[in-house]
Amino acid sequence: MTRPAGSGLSDEERYDQGMAVRREVLSDAHVDRATANQTELTADFQDFITRVAWGDVWSRPGLDRRSRSVAVLSSLIAHGHHEELAMHLRAALRNGLTVDEIREVILQSAIYSGVPAANTAFRIATEVFGDDQA
Repeated sequence: MTRPAGSGLSDEERYDQGMAVRREVLSDAHVDRATANQTELTADFQDFITRVAWGDVWSRPGLDRRSRSVAVLSSLIAHGHHEELAMHLRAALRNGLTVDEIREVILQSAIYSGVPAANTAFRIATEVFGDDQA
């Protein structure tokens, strides 16, 4: 059994690990915007996602980042999380997926998540990548 990536780490160490991964996957510019927009209301949530989503789950050794991106894109398409989809389409490129591979993920999602969900995902991908790519 694979131990959680954050096992044995303090909350501060998990946060630091998570922030490093978050910056690598989403870009410094994105993370800087998110932290600059943090409020007293959202501070605990930002800490939580940095420690848990990025410091624990995204840091686990069981899947590479390309595979994690495929899983995330599929889930976001299925659940209609369009704002997050746009962000993670860009992240998927940073994680080594090609536009052609992303196209295949979206096409595959049409079978399991529905044509309307894939149609919206293709629209968002076209906005993110431009008409020539998507």
